[in-house]
Amino acid sequence: MIERKAYMERLTGFRDKPVIKIVTGIRRCGKSTLLEMFQQELARDDVPTERIVAINFEDYANRPLLAPDALHEHIVARMAKTGKTYVFLDEIQHVEDFQRVVDSLFLRKNLDLYLTGSNAWLLSGELATLLSGRYVEIEMLPLSFAEYVSTTGDRRELARKYREYLENGAFPGALAFDGNRKLILDYLQGVYDSIVLKDVMGRYRIPDPLMLESLVGFAFDNIGGQLSTKRISDALKSAGRAMDVKTVERYLRALLDSYILYRAKRYDVKGRQHLKTLEKYYAVDIGLRSLLLGKAGMDVGHVLENVVYLELLRRGYRVYVGKVDEWEVDFVAMSEQGNEYFQVAATVRDEATLTRELRPLQKIADHYPKTLLTLDDDPDGDYAGVRRVNALNWLLEG
Repeated sequence: MIERKAYMERLTGFRDKPVIKIVTGIRRCGKSTLLEMFQQELARDDVPTERIVAINFEDYANRPLLAPDALHEHIVARMAKTGKTYVFLDEIQHVEDFQRVVDSLFLRKNLDLYLTGSNAWLLSGELATLLSGRYVEIEMLPLSFAEYVSTTGDRRELARKYREYLENGAFPGALAFDGNRKLILDYLQGVYDSIVLKDVMGRYRIPDPLMLESLVGFAFDNIGGQLSTKRISDALKSAGRAMDVKTVERYLRALLDSYILYRAKRYDVKGRQHLKTLEKYYAVDIGLRSLLLGKAGMDVGHVLENVVYLELLRRGYRVYVGKVDEWEVDFVAMSEQGNEYFQVAATVRDEATLTRELRPLQKIADHYPKTLLTLDDDPDGDYAGVRRVNALNWLLEG
């Protein structure tokens, strides 16, 4: 098993605390494995196995427990008379009326509850209302570049490993195929199909898989580009895939809820206000993007921008696309400690390119950190308060 240190630390930190722990993220990103590793940690702390209840609702053997009353009775019957019982419910969204079951279980003081789900709607609507203030969400992504490199045993040849990371994808399961490209593509196709069929088409009753795939392909092909639903609709129409704005909005919502796409909204740095138009979209995994687009989709700069965006999310930031006058800052990363600003470029060895990439950061008047990330392997530099660093080294800091 690959150590997912940051996620394990969060789970451990909330252990035995009076909140429900909910791990969310795209299928196959490692949620189930994370719960297994946490259960192993409990065993190492001498928690007896009879006080650990783990149910994966995608296991056919657990089908009888999809009925809410049966599930509730099963768990209550397994609760220990003394000591805390740890309950792990994997892919809980398959249980009908699971919100009521979770709410009832949470009332029991000697029970510590952990859930996973592959849809963002898990924390919308009734569950959020019932459990308001009583849960924490741990958002999980596929492997970071640092986690991927850790599986190789050393930090040498980072450029080669970065190319492999992009081509083969960041899903932990892809590592089992030892770099065999054909097998990895077959695996990624299976991941993609399961997301589209189970989490998008099934949940949202989308009737046309070809139209949906056209939208996914367009979004993947335009990562890092400012988009609106009107622009997407017009582009698809010109390509012979007519889709009205409302349908685009509905399909995008389904893709966002299933974590195959992420959206970065825009933020006016000087005006300190959120903007409502022309968001950017990023793919959850560059391997999936390569599967759909092939090598033609390997735009080095925008791919790096996608990787950096996901890394900022992993590090706990709220991430926006920045606007400073007429200039764009690739990312405004917000935290309780303040803002950080990032510009991303494949290379800035050309003087004109360096000037263009530095300008938006230098237009920002505050004193929060400003960083230019590139794939150049030159020594780090400083330009009037803007740090220029190698992106691969920065990714390994996470």
